[in-house]
Amino acid sequence: MVLLEMSIVPIGKGESVSHDVAKCVDLVDQSGLAYELHSMGTIVEGTLDEVLALLHLCIEAVSQDNDRVSCSAKLDYRKGASGRLRSKVASVEQKLGKECKSD
Repeated sequence: MVLLEMSIVPIGKGESVSHDVAKCVDLVDQSGLAYELHSMGTIVEGTLDEVLALLHLCIEAVSQDNDRVSCSAKLDYRKGASGRLRSKVASVEQKLGKECKSD
């Protein structure tokens, strides 16, 4: 399974890009894959093919209304492991002996 952290934003649109981000988050939600939205991007868990196809779909969606799009993506591929969207955080919290802040 793969964890993909992605941030896709239009360039030249001004300071607020939430409309375009919302388009991507809607596509992520529709994909049925497990995900977490945070203030600087979105983390998605799935197979390599699934997350790369979703990344492509999101870039294409943002590019429909924008001539230039910036994408930052980070992949964590690990054979045989799933549910890591939550388990990686839980492992750190267990070692700390407390929950980490999420706000």
